[in-house]
Amino acid sequence: MNPLTRRREDRPERFRRGVYLLPSMMTVSNLLCGYASLVYSTRGDFDTAAVLIGVAMVVDTLDGYFARLTHSQSAFGAELDSLADVVSFGVAPAILAFTWGLWPLGRFGWAAGFVYVTAAAVRLARFNIQGMTASDKRYFAGLPSPAAASVTASTVFLYPWGVQDPRIAALALPMLLLPGFLMVSTIRFRSVKAIDLGWRRSPVWLLAGSVVIAAIVIHPRIALVVLSYTYVLAALVIFIYGRLRRRPPATAAAPAGPPPADV
Repeated sequence: MNPLTRRREDRPERFRRGVYLLPSMMTVSNLLCGYASLVYSTRGDFDTAAVLIGVAMVVDTLDGYFARLTHSQSAFGAELDSLADVVSFGVAPAILAFTWGLWPLGRFGWAAGFVYVTAAAVRLARFNIQGMTASDKRYFAGLPSPAAASVTASTVFLYPWGVQDPRIAALALPMLLLPGFLMVSTIRFRSVKAIDLGWRRSPVWLLAGSVVIAAIVIHPRIALVVLSYTYVLAALVIFIYGRLRRRPPATAAAPAGPPPADV
């Protein structure tokens, strides 16, 4: 066979291999962003470190999208994605929070970061196990690790100058510990990818989406911190409201008995 003809016939196969490799390359890009965020955190460039965590969130969303689009999901890709997420959404936010504002607390500061990293690793391990048997794809059990990282990243992005006062640093502890606790909780968080807002039926939601994009463009620091905290608080409000509705009604007062007989 003519070598030129064979090379031409091999093009579809090479293209298919390249398409299958694309999601894994996205995952490696996610890992790169997490690693670069660590480097910039240690250099004191908190602004860039926070932005890199945000870029990692975008790339992490795209790798799943391309994997589903090309039907190239695999166990190897899922494991690689989780390992990259531990770095980008576990270690990187913890180091960013410590170098930004928790270092005045000394051992308490880095211990809080370790608790957060452990929570992220547990969350991702549990997600891998539950992902095989989950029946309702609309919800996550516990706060997703990218959303937890967005709380720290958006807060630092809003105020990238760092904290030196131990009293103020103590106030920054919930920024790390609360998302860590929510990651290992069983509170249900809505999957953004599974939300059907009826874009094709109602232009109102399309307009609302354009308003959000415009807010991010005009005031990205305020808009991103509002979006991050709103996602977490909305799930907590729905959880508390559901618990209150399921609370059994108070026991009715026992009917009054016959009046005591006169002696």
